[in-house]
Amino acid sequence: MANSLQLKGRIIKILEIESGTSKAGKEWKKQSFVINTGDDFNPEICFSLFGEDKIQKLSAFSLDQSVNVSFNLSSREYNGKYYHNIDAWNISPAENGGGIPAAGPSDMSLDAQPSTEATASSEEKDDDLPF
Repeated sequence: MANSLQLKGRIIKILEIESGTSKAGKEWKKQSFVINTGDDFNPEICFSLFGEDKIQKLSAFSLDQSVNVSFNLSSREYNGKYYHNIDAWNISPAENGGGIPAAGPSDMSLDAQPSTEATASSEEKDDDLPF
């Protein structure tokens, strides 16, 4: 079991779906979206969704809607630099349903959640890097 993180915020951008073919010949789809957590510093966080099933979850939400996002962080090294991914694996409506949460620390936890899908998609993405 891997650690999973959660953030609560308001959707402020939904980016276009990207697609391509990995070096291994597998088709992939990715969509990114941005939430505003209401924090004083660095309130905007961009998440990526990989796979049709996760992208479909996002279609149930609209701009300005408050959501809880469950995600995994990953990093990989290339030529001495590290590159980070913030991969969302679940989106659900926020309980308060209001706008941006009150300023201050976000609802971030290290609750252990099974994330075999996120781990599997992370492994598939290794071949999709342009470098």
